[in-house]
Amino acid sequence: MRNFADRLNDAILAKNSQVCVGLDPRLDHMPESLIGRYRDQPRQGCGCGRHEIGACFYEFGAAIIDAVASHAVAVKMQLACFEQYGPPGFKAFKHLCDHAAKQGLLVIADAKRGDIGLSAAAYSAAYIGRPDGFDGKIDNLGADALTVNPLFGTDAMQPFIDDCAQYGAGIFVLVKTSNPGSADLQDLIVAGEKSPSVISGSSSPTAGSAASNTRKFHEKVASLVDSWGENLIGETGYSSIGAVIGGTHPETLASLRKLLPRTPFLIPGYGTQGAVAADMSAAFDKRGLGALVTASRSIIYAGAGENFAASAAEAAAAMRDELWQSSLGNV
Repeated sequence: MRNFADRLNDAILAKNSQVCVGLDPRLDHMPESLIGRYRDQPRQGCGCGRHEIGACFYEFGAAIIDAVASHAVAVKMQLACFEQYGPPGFKAFKHLCDHAAKQGLLVIADAKRGDIGLSAAAYSAAYIGRPDGFDGKIDNLGADALTVNPLFGTDAMQPFIDDCAQYGAGIFVLVKTSNPGSADLQDLIVAGEKSPSVISGSSSPTAGSAASNTRKFHEKVASLVDSWGENLIGETGYSSIGAVIGGTHPETLASLRKLLPRTPFLIPGYGTQGAVAADMSAAFDKRGLGALVTASRSIIYAGAGENFAASAAEAAAAMRDELWQSSLGNV
């Protein structure tokens, strides 16, 4: 399969959109017209309601996917929301991955996996590679890309990188996340590491770097992401190894774009978390490429009644237009 970044960029240009819709279904946010029907029907299995919740999540997610497919280029499936309901939740996750693919959307599994050795290889195989079967490789859960945690280092990342190369998949490495508490670890100073501005010979520190010209932890991770992706650059100039950069940190996002000119960004924080299109304009190149911007609650819960899907479509269309116009400001 083609390089993931090329497939992503083709989709962005085809739709003039950098929108990624996050599917984070929550039981207490389901439309009453939908949840009431599943809550009141006879219970399957153990009677705890897991099967019905899984079916409800699938119907909700499929309706959202159908509604936003013409406005978005990808869906980001938050595995935790499905995983808590066991096998019925996983079933809904898998079927929604398949449904999104049929609608022409790229699928990002937001699982934030990370481990070493065989465990890393197994996580990668589950989502973007191919696990071993009795008669050879078998199908995975249906994702085009996976979010990963880099804390185990380069050797632990290698199985994910290898699967990106072999199967045309992508990963998005956590670099600077959108939550306020990200500073607790991600902004720590790394001893013995000079800031990127000092390494490149600049006279002033990179935005967000310490005055002592030392490197922050997220900058160190960014430099590793660049090296991990150097052999997976596609025809459009971007690598299949991407980075998660929060739109709630616009100055940091801008400085990281300078450090990572060939890395696609996955940018959370738009909408409910407070970031707006102008905060992330520096992530895009003059073609409008370079980043996907994710929004979950502000789209999938834009409406609570029977017309929830139509409300989601309107919110996704507005987000697409706002982002595209903002990105063109970089020309």
